[in-house]
Amino acid sequence: MAPHRYIQSSSAAVQSVTAAEAAPPGPFYGEPHKFDPSFRGPVRRRSCTDVLCCLIFIIVIFSYVALGIVAWLHGDPRKVLHPTDSYGQFCGQKGTSNAKKPILFYFNILKCANPAILINLQCPTTQMCVSKCPDKFATYTEMQLQHKLSKSYWEYYRQFCKPGFNNPDKPVSQVLRDEDCPSMIVPSRPFLQRCLPDFITLNGTVTVANRTRFKDALEMARSVTELQDAAKGITGLVDTKELGMKIVEDYAKSWAWILIGLLISLAVSLVFILLLRFTAGLLLWVTIISVILLLAYGMWYCSMELSQLKHRPGSDVAIVEVGLQSDLQVYLQLRQTWIILLVSLGVTEASILLMLIFLRRRVRVAIALLREASKAIGHIMSTLFYPVITFLLLTVCISYWTVTSVYLASSGEAVYKVMSPDVSCPYANSTCNPETFNRSNISKAESCLGSQCLFAFYGGETSYHRYLFLLQLSNLLIFLWLVNFSLALEQCTLAGTFSSYYWAKRKPQDIPACPLFSSFSRAIRYHTGSLAFGALILSIVQLVRIILEYLEQKLRGLDNSLSRFIMCCLKCCFWCLEKFIRYMNRNAYIMVAIYGKNFCTSAREAFFLLMRNMVRVAVLDRVTDFLLFLGKVLIAGGVGVVAFLFFTREIPVIQEEVPNLNYYWIPLLTVVIGAYLIAHGFFSVYAMCVDTLFLCFLLDQEMNNGSLARPYHMTSSLRRTICRHLRKGIHRKKHKEKPRGFNYFYHRT
Repeated sequence: MAPHRYIQSSSAAVQSVTAAEAAPPGPFYGEPHKFDPSFRGPVRRRSCTDVLCCLIFIIVIFSYVALGIVAWLHGDPRKVLHPTDSYGQFCGQKGTSNAKKPILFYFNILKCANPAILINLQCPTTQMCVSKCPDKFATYTEMQLQHKLSKSYWEYYRQFCKPGFNNPDKPVSQVLRDEDCPSMIVPSRPFLQRCLPDFITLNGTVTVANRTRFKDALEMARSVTELQDAAKGITGLVDTKELGMKIVEDYAKSWAWILIGLLISLAVSLVFILLLRFTAGLLLWVTIISVILLLAYGMWYCSMELSQLKHRPGSDVAIVEVGLQSDLQVYLQLRQTWIILLVSLGVTEASILLMLIFLRRRVRVAIALLREASKAIGHIMSTLFYPVITFLLLTVCISYWTVTSVYLASSGEAVYKVMSPDVSCPYANSTCNPETFNRSNISKAESCLGSQCLFAFYGGETSYHRYLFLLQLSNLLIFLWLVNFSLALEQCTLAGTFSSYYWAKRKPQDIPACPLFSSFSRAIRYHTGSLAFGALILSIVQLVRIILEYLEQKLRGLDNSLSRFIMCCLKCCFWCLEKFIRYMNRNAYIMVAIYGKNFCTSAREAFFLLMRNMVRVAVLDRVTDFLLFLGKVLIAGGVGVVAFLFFTREIPVIQEEVPNLNYYWIPLLTVVIGAYLIAHGFFSVYAMCVDTLFLCFLLDQEMNNGSLARPYHMTSSLRRTICRHLRKGIHRKKHKEKPRGFNYFYHRT
C-alpha cells in the first residue's frame, strides 16, 4: 500500500507563511487589521479629510494666479530677447526714435563685469541705442582737444551720447556726472545687437586698437583685461540667449519629425503593453536580454571609437580643459569622453547581471506580479490613458511656472537716485526722474547744490521689486507643490481603481461600474486636503535640496574643506529624506484610497503594515520597478537609435528629408526624453497596480484566513506564486539555523 502523502492546501500554506513571516504585533508595529464582514473594498461612506490643508491649498492656488497677473503687469519678456536702453525702449523697434538704431551701446562697459547681470538681465550702466558701433579709440578729453581743430571729431563722438546733447565744451567732470556721454569709446563690433570690444591678438597678446593699457577721461589707467572681463559678463548672458534662439530655430525645422518620433514611441509603448497582457513572462525576459545586448553593443562601439582616437593628435585633452561647448562633436573627439561612456556602460551591464544572478527568484515573483497586474489592467483598460490627464496637468503647471518666472525676471526697471556731494542733503539716495530733475526743487535746494539724478541700478523701489527674490522662491515652491499634487492625484486615483479590482470576490463580475471615474471623484471630493498635505511635505524637501544645490555653486570657489563636507552631508541626507517621503507618500495614498482616512493616519497604518511584513517587502519590493525600468530604457533606447540614424543622415532612403540643423542633438534628445516619458506614463500604471495589489495582499493576509467564513480575495494564481516563493525562502532560512538542546530533539521526534 502506497504511503499516504499529505498535501498542504493553498489556504493552509498561506497561514503557515503568515505565521512564519509576519512580525509579532506589538507597540512598535501596531495591531494587525481585524476581520470586518462589511468590508467590500474601498470604503464608500467617507468624509472629507485634512480640510484645513485643503483650504490653504485653494487659497495658495488663487494667490498663485494673482502672482502671475502681477508679474504679467510689471514684466516684459522682450527684455530677455531684445536689447533695451536705459529708458526701457527697445533698440530697432519700429515707430520709435530707435527705429534706425538696432545696436545697444554701453557707456561704461567695465561695470558689466558684475556677475549680477546674469540674474537681473541688465548691466548696471547707462545704455543707449546706436546705429553702429565705434571703430576707433577716443576719450572725451581727447575729443574736446581735437574739436577745436575740426568739428568732425565731435560729430562722430556725439552719436554715442544721450540724444539731444550738443555741448562739446561742457567740462568733462560735469559730463560724466550727468552721464551725458561715455568717458571713452573703444573699437567695437556688433555681437547679437550689442557693441563689444574688438579684441585683436598681436604676437600672442590681446589688444584693443593696438593697445594693452590706456587711460579714460578721468586719467585712470585701464587694461585690456578689464575689458575682457566686462565682455565676458555680457557674452555669458548673450551666449545663453543665442543658444536659446538656435534651439528654437532647430525646433521650428524639426518639430514634425519630433512629433513622428513621439507617435512611434506611443505606438511601441501600446504594443508593449498589449504584449505584456498576454506574454508577460516571455516579453520581460526578452526585454532583459535585449537591454543586456544593447549595453554590450554600446561597450563594443565605445572601445572601437577609443582605439581609433588612440593615435589621433589632440584627443588626449581633458574635458575640463575644453569647457562647456554647445557642439557635441567637440566632446566626441576626446578619448576621455569614450572612456567615461565605456566605464558607465560596463558598470551598468555588471549591475544588471549581478542582480539577475542573485535576485533571480525575486525576478520570477515580480514577473508573476506583473502578470497579475496585466489581468487587472486588462479588465480596466481606461487606466492606461489616465496618465494623459496627468500630462495635461503637468503641462499647465510647467507652462504657467515658466511664463511667470520669465515675467518676474524681466520686471526690473531703470532706477535713478539723487547723488549729492553734500552728505547733509535730505534727498540723497532718494529716487528721481532724470527727465524732470533739473526742473524740480531738489537741485535748487541750498544743501543739495550740485546734486544730480544718476542711474543706480535696474530693479525698483516698490514692495513688489524689493521682494522679487522671495516671489521667485514662492513661485518655485508652489510649482513643486502643484506638480507633486498632480502626481499624488494620479496615484490615489489608480490605487482606488485597482483596489476595487482586488477586493471584488468574483472577477470581473463584481468590479464596480466605472471604477476609474469613481476613484477620481472620491479623491477630488474627499481627499484633496490629504493629497495636498503629502505633496507639500515632499515639495518643501525638494526646495531645500534646490537651495543646497544653489549654495554649493556659490561655495564652489572657496577653498574650505569643512564647508564642502557639511554641504555634501546635507545633500546626502535630504536626498535620502526625499526618497523616503516619496515612498511613504505612495503607500499612504493607497491607504487613503482604500479606507478614506486622513493623511497622517494613512501614512502611519501603511508604515506599520509594511513593518509587520518586512520580509515580504524585502523580497518583492522594487524588483518590479527594475523590470519596468528596463522596459522604458528599451523603448527609449530603440527609438533613440532610429532617431540618431535619421538626424545624422545614416538612413539612405530618407536622407533628403532630413532638415539642416544647428545641433542635431536637440531633436534627438527631445525624442529620447519624450519616448522615455511616454513609456513611463504607461508603465507607471503598472507600477502603481503592483504596489496596490501587494498592499491589498498584505491586508488580505491579516484580515482573512482562507476559510469559508473569511475567504481570501486574492486570485489563486497570485496566492500560489507568492506563497511558493516565500515558503522556499523560509525553508532555506530554517536550514541555515542550527537548533540545539531540547528543541532540536523535539523537532526531530
